Amino acid sequence: AWTGLFVIGHDCGHRSFSSNKLVEDVVGTLMFAPLLYPFDPWRIKHNHHHAHTNKLVEDTAWHPIQAAEVAEWGPVAGAIYKVFLGSPLKLFASIGHWAVWHFDLSKYTEGQRPRVLTSLAAVAAFAALAFPAIVHAAGWAGLAKFWLMPWLGYHFWMSTFTVIHHTAPHIPFKPAETWNAAKAQLSGTVHCNFPRWVEFLTHDISVHVPHHVNSKIPWYNLR
Repeated sequence: AWTGLFVIGHDCGHRSFSSNKLVEDVVGTLMFAPLLYPFDPWRIKHNHHHAHTNKLVEDTAWHPIQAAEVAEWGPVAGAIYKVFLGSPLKLFASIGHWAVWHFDLSKYTEGQRPRVLTSLAAVAAFAALAFPAIVHAAGWAGLAKFWLMPWLGYHFWMSTFTVIHHTAPHIPFKPAETWNAAKAQLSGTVHCNFPRWVEFLTHDISVHVPHHVNSKIPWYNLR
């Protein structure tokens, strides 16, 4: 269900939720707040992903780390990375993506920063109000039960969907000089059928090919 909140905010980020951008900004910010996701940093980086789907280095959602890059990290970091990818922990990799991409002002232009700061303030306000309220009402165990566990559940689905939607043996990741935008959107993502209750709670986000062909299609028209 928390992933479903994200998908509604996701549509706001694609400007497919309303004809009123202010409504989309408000709804997107509110949907993302329990996830501690700053709306505008995510919107900027996610639209970059759509503009550069399956382009090596440029794609901000997922792209394979090449052997030459791993070699530069040194043996310890490379080994940790390989162990991580070979374990169930990879299904929580979006936590790292969330932390690295969305709170660093240096990743955004001067023109983008005022909106980014507003989104960061909204996330901080949610944490400042909601966390003490939950702890007061239900204790620290309540915070773990009613916020941390749903948050980890959301990241399980976020990581799982991202990997499934964008990796398969037949899907190439190409360097910029051979990358083709139309081919990337038409054949660079995977449609995957999940149990119906999962698709209902996550608003059919796994009907993913039409979403990449035209990100203006709202979730309720993807199928």
